[in-house]
Amino acid sequence: MRRIWGVGWVLLLLSCSAPMPQGGEGIVVTTGILGDAVRQIVHNDVPVRVLMGPGVDPHLFKPTPQDVESLQRAACVVAHGLRLEGKMEDILRALARRVPVVFAAERLPGELLRLVGPQTYDPHLWQSVRLWRMVVEQLADTLAVLFPQWGELWRKRARQYGRRLENLDAWVREQVAQIPPQRRLLITMHDAFAYFGREYGLRTVALQGISTTTEFGLRDMIRIADTIVARKVSAVFVESTIPPRLMENVVQMARLRGASVRIAGQLYSDALGAVGSGAETYEGMIRANVESIVRGLRGEMLP
Repeated sequence: MRRIWGVGWVLLLLSCSAPMPQGGEGIVVTTGILGDAVRQIVHNDVPVRVLMGPGVDPHLFKPTPQDVESLQRAACVVAHGLRLEGKMEDILRALARRVPVVFAAERLPGELLRLVGPQTYDPHLWQSVRLWRMVVEQLADTLAVLFPQWGELWRKRARQYGRRLENLDAWVREQVAQIPPQRRLLITMHDAFAYFGREYGLRTVALQGISTTTEFGLRDMIRIADTIVARKVSAVFVESTIPPRLMENVVQMARLRGASVRIAGQLYSDALGAVGSGAETYEGMIRANVESIVRGLRGEMLP
């Protein structure tokens, strides 16, 4: 049985704990997407533990006692920030008084981020390969300072990985260019693909806001169905971290109004795929998403 601790209990525990001994026990990373980036830099030089596995929604994640113990013992914690980790971010901010905590996404200049409310930024930076490359480069520089014995090697690996991401970004642009301009409307479960749309020239519409904790109801479902009917949308997408039932209901609503629309595939929005899925790395995840989006919006998927 997975035992979950509330944020209040964890904060109390952290406030009462003794300072972390020098050295720690490797790097603890919150999300699988960040974990892949860290492993591309670190390889096996130091232990890396990722808290959130495939398909885990970071907006809803709550740490177990074992997770909290790993955080306390870490030599360094790498988190995304920008409230992606939801209430767990309060734990991470408290932990930062005792353990080095790197909020990787918060190191980019604010003008590169998507502002969605007062002091609120869209955290889904990885959907733009260009921005994610910048995050990885800055993360490597920070880790090189925290682990100076590995600094030169880790920076070299980050540069090599960055060149792969440059090639990936170019590939994404080539693939998206195959979608007819009038079909470049991406409808998803929650607002996780706006950076993708901004970077690669698609309009994005979502049932929920930037967090899966955002409340929504019948009015939002009608709004999406209206868009499907008005724009003659033929393909929408579900996400690996969210049950598909609500999007299935939206599709049925639109079909009752004469729309010819289908769910064209599952996208990886906030988490990597399981081993063997082809989306178990960041590069694989991006390729899987782009292939699904291009096929779906071009109308190549079977109904």
